[in-house]
Amino acid sequence: MKKSRLIQTTACAMALSAALTVSAFAATNVTATLRPDVTVRIDGVACDFYNAQGKEVHPILYNGTTYIPLRAVGELMGKNVNWDGITGTASLSGTRTTGNVTGTPDTAAKRTDVTFTLRPEYHIVIDGTERTFTNANGTKIDPAIYNGSIYLPLRAIGEIMGKRVSWDGATQTVRLDSTTSGGDVTDFDTNDPSQSAPTGGVTLEQAKQTALKHAGKTASQVQFVKTQQDWEHGRKVYEIEFIVSSGTGYTEYDYEIDAATGKIVSYDYDAENYTLSQNTNTNANVKISEATAKQTALSRVPGATAANIYKFKLDFDDGHWEYEGEIRYGTMEYDFTIDANTGAIIEWDMESIYD
Repeated sequence: MKKSRLIQTTACAMALSAALTVSAFAATNVTATLRPDVTVRIDGVACDFYNAQGKEVHPILYNGTTYIPLRAVGELMGKNVNWDGITGTASLSGTRTTGNVTGTPDTAAKRTDVTFTLRPEYHIVIDGTERTFTNANGTKIDPAIYNGSIYLPLRAIGEIMGKRVSWDGATQTVRLDSTTSGGDVTDFDTNDPSQSAPTGGVTLEQAKQTALKHAGKTASQVQFVKTQQDWEHGRKVYEIEFIVSSGTGYTEYDYEIDAATGKIVSYDYDAENYTLSQNTNTNANVKISEATAKQTALSRVPGATAANIYKFKLDFDDGHWEYEGEIRYGTMEYDFTIDANTGAIIEWDMESIYD
């Protein structure tokens, strides 16, 4: 009798455990937006994507994240794609053995709401390593299904490829670049690319005007060195940097402006004695290469690879060249500054992504 009850109790516990496991990974239908008006450019080249039947497929936006189909991801990464329906595993590996799919452009497609199915139980394996995806805030992002195709977050894929992902609101373009390209480009974090600014917030241009007004300058009097959106301590901000000629030297202005309120978070300016030609973003005048600087930073974070470097650039600050970058690994974010001529780490900050 006792044995029978024990068996029944054990069976119930196992059934409950299985039910909880299924529930934890249950597919969820959500409303997303089909975005045929969004262009994807890889190192400056516009990319169109097609399914196996040659029908054009378009990016989909959900909860501030832009997704593209798994087949398109394979083409971008130059890898073969395989799907194991039994284990729910999509694998991208090796060197792609087939060419990119072509077809007829779908010029009639319009921006519209669609049903998007989130599939947290799916596994995505790239070159033998299972990958999980997060947005700029460190929040987990799940693979999804639309019209029978798996979709993955474009930003995360771009970062795995070692590229900088940015959003050009003027042309409705997501850019994946091997190096930072100049211009008024906002970081493509979790923003809706249909918006030039967060809902209820200010645009990049408005932020620039706020900085100029505070500095008592006009656009014609300055040269913008950096104008981008970033995620800083739990809020989106615009980083605005420009220089102004002042006799034999230049004055550098740095502003951080809250993207939601338009208020100045911080600012400073420094009189520098450097020429405009020095301010071009080139490593011709530095002794430490980008690769060496990156390796120096990665050596401080055991287990991290180049894929974990989310930001990296060469900048001229306080009279000298330096590399500035950010590594995200596990639950931590590491911000670093490295002297571009000595290779010494000038600044090193770390904090939890979830703070």
